[in-house]
Amino acid sequence: MSLKIRLARGGAKKRPFYRIVIADSRYPRDGRFIERVGSFDPLLARDHADRVKLDLEKIKEWLAKGATPTDRVHRFLDAAGLMKRDARNNPKKAEPGKKAQERAEAAKAAAAKAEGGEAAA
Repeated sequence: MSLKIRLARGGAKKRPFYRIVIADSRYPRDGRFIERVGSFDPLLARDHADRVKLDLEKIKEWLAKGATPTDRVHRFLDAAGLMKRDARNNPKKAEPGKKAQERAEAAKAAAAKAEGGEAAA
């Protein structure tokens, strides 16, 4: 049984609210869970005290039992000082796609051709 510390969505349509739960990885996201260990309200301001609530003692117990947090929950635990999360870096994500690169090269070539034509005239 692989245990996860993850978010279970609640709330109304377009008004999300998440419970932070301990669940078997095979259980549905919003379905059965073992224990509730906190909550997350994304509609509150980032610096609001009630945005993320964690029961750190329960979380420590479950981490000792082998539960692994999802990426989002790992961020919360890092902010609470319970775990260290490595910074991620994906430089390729910022690069334009193949077609956009081809269009940029074509535009550069056209600009160079137009500049060369003006210099001759």
